[in-house]
Amino acid sequence: MGDIPALTAIRPSDITVGKPLPWPVYDIHGNLLFESGMMIETQQQLERLVINAYCMDSLWNTVPTKEILDTPGAAPEQKEEDARDQMIDLDSVRWNVGEKLFLQMQDNATTRFTVKMIGFLKNKSIIVSAPIVDGGAPRIRDGQVFIVRAFTGKTAYAFTCSALKSVFFPYSYLHLSYPDQVRSTVIRQGSRASVKIIASVTVGNPEQTTAGVLNDLSTGGASGIIKKNIGEKGDTGVIKFKVKAAGNDEILTLNIVLRSVEPVENEDGYRYGFQFVDLDTQSRLILSAFVHQTLVEAD
Repeated sequence: MGDIPALTAIRPSDITVGKPLPWPVYDIHGNLLFESGMMIETQQQLERLVINAYCMDSLWNTVPTKEILDTPGAAPEQKEEDARDQMIDLDSVRWNVGEKLFLQMQDNATTRFTVKMIGFLKNKSIIVSAPIVDGGAPRIRDGQVFIVRAFTGKTAYAFTCSALKSVFFPYSYLHLSYPDQVRSTVIRQGSRASVKIIASVTVGNPEQTTAGVLNDLSTGGASGIIKKNIGEKGDTGVIKFKVKAAGNDEILTLNIVLRSVEPVENEDGYRYGFQFVDLDTQSRLILSAFVHQTLVEAD
């Protein structure tokens, strides 16, 4: 089976008229439409891209070499090695029964299912629970190709496979083809998850507290929109918000440093960039679990 790219729909906020494309653009079948660096010249071109085009899912992209080379403390040869994803055998992945797997249809990138691993037999098949949508099981045809993703610890996995057989008795489950190899990617601290989370922010001198909406979140910081200007770069403070991690609702109260403030174009308000500092162990674990799981489940 060929190497099928994991695709995600392009969002209007991902590209800008008059600026070069930050990555290659593909059609739904993975065929290259535009090279990285090509210029989007009109609003009409942008709208067509948003409707009809896709980019590689950032979770499975090869980590840019420059990002690794800028990482302090690593030997040059190790930095270069770390800049690539690893291809590994499935039986070297330590998955447990009940592990969540995320299935993306190869011929319809917007259709995804969440299933649970029941087990696998080497070189034969992977057995997963039947996909459920709106309380019912969608029809999965034999031969349907999927891009499968999973997350364990700080590592994300991806591979392509096809549906071998749907079984309905004594319960519904699905046999997937056994992949030759699995792509393994360590999710780095800078990986950002797209979110929409209401947060309480206290910052400034004298202190001011207001509500904002976080748009992206990583284990190192966040950015979001606040309607009023409440601080300056370098100010310290506290941010408070709720996430769902490992099935539990958790309230995080984190120390922050304000790293950027800029007006939002064509809207009222300001975009703030926050760096998290002095995280305790419990907060770090909750935040890491939420960010990584959000990345895996992202549309």
